[in-house]
Order: sequence, then structure tokens, then C-alpha cells
Amino acid sequence: MRIANSVHTSRPWRIHELTRDFTLEDVWALPTPGGRHDFARLVQEFPRLLQGAASGDSSNVTSRATRALFAIRWAIGRVLRWDGSGSGVGSRVPTLRDRLPADLRDAPSGPDLPPFTSIFLLDDEWASEIANRTVHGVMHLGWVPDGAGGYRGEMAVYAKPNGLLGTCYMYAIAPFRHLIVYPAMMRQIERRWREGTGDVARPSTEEK
Repeated sequence: MRIANSVHTSRPWRIHELTRDFTLEDVWALPTPGGRHDFARLVQEFPRLLQGAASGDSSNVTSRATRALFAIRWAIGRVLRWDGSGSGVGSRVPTLRDRLPADLRDAPSGPDLPPFTSIFLLDDEWASEIANRTVHGVMHLGWVPDGAGGYRGEMAVYAKPNGLLGTCYMYAIAPFRHLIVYPAMMRQIERRWREGTGDVARPSTEEK
């Protein structure tokens, strides 16, 4: 479920220190209900949330519409050379790891979930980045109170468009991102989460 950006910005996430020149595009409450926030439970559930996010990669999504959109995007990117050598993190743009304060620089960097590269990992917060010739993007995952005594995942997406091309690109993909890509990703994360907890998934119709 998409939620207000202010829900994310009101929390003292460390990612805020690194993304002052980025735009917060979207915030999503993830369908990943967890237990209470004791440390033993947290160290088990937050890594499982990262694994569920990995299942949202374009190579694994089960929605045919989403797979088709990604296939079109990669095809256009090959033709226009959006994703080639020299377009990514560390080449076209410096990695946000260069902005890390000392305490985060000394902490574990966390797992890379291709095509994203990890920036930092804490007990309840993980950030990763991706770049091409259109945009420098950040995906942030957090573990937050659900308002009912438990916890759940939250995903935020930041972007820094690359000039006019990037601005037009973000504007063009916004409807597809909100109506097709992220809803399909949420369903897939939910399935993976329920498989891991042993919960019985709610009946649903086959994705098209």
C-alpha cells in the first residue's frame, strides 16, 4: 500500500543524511507483518525482509505485464545506451558510500541485490543504489511499528534525475510504476513473506 511521504520523512532514518539532493518519489507499506521489536526477533525478520525484496527483481516477477514492461525498458536502454559501461554507480555518479559518516562507514555494507548495490545496513534499516544515464536511484527498506503492537516493512524510493532526459523519464514511467510494477512487487513480496512464516495466503486471482 502506498503511503504518505511524510510517514517516512518523520522517522530518524540515517538515509536522510545522504539524500538531501534526491527527491523522495514513493513510500510503500510492505505486506510483511512481524513480531514485536525485541532484538532476537528483529535480527531474524529484517534479513528475511531483504530476501523478500530481492524477489521483486525484474527477472523473478510473476506478473506478465511487469515482465513485459521491464523487457521493453531494457530493450530501449540497449538501443539508447542508457545502461552501458560508464553509466552506473562509481562511473557516471559517485557512490553514496562516499558520503557515509564514520560510524556508518565502519558498519557492515549489507547485501547487494542486483542491479542494486548496497550502501549501508543497520539492524532496522538498509539502503542501496542504482544508476544509469537517466537517473541515480536509491531503495530504502526499514522495519517500522505497524500501529497494532507489531512491526512491518516499509520501502522508500529516492531519485536524482540526470538532467532533462532523467526528468522526462521519471515523468513517463510514473503511471507504470504506480499502477503495475510496484503493486506486482508487493504481491510477490507478500507471497514470499507468507511462505517464510507458514501463514496461509489469502485467495487471489491469477495475475495477468
